Amino acid sequence: QQMYGCELSSDGRKGGYMQFSYDGRDFVAFDKETLTWTAADPQAQVTKRKWEADLAQNKYRKAYLEEIC
Repeated sequence: QQMYGCELSSDGRKGGYMQFSYDGRDFVAFDKETLTWTAADPQAQVTKRKWEADLAQNKYRKAYLEEIC
């Protein structure tokens, strides 16, 4: 399950989040400030390493959350 959200603060700042769950439990969450993923489950370490290696995709995710969304 993927969940993401976007927000626009009253001062004009844009924010957002993106996270994935598996089997009803948190799996990985994106940190758009550091372009890294936080693995909430030991089994998520493989996914975390794979997704962190794709810097271009993580930059796109950040841009999406802050601009497009």
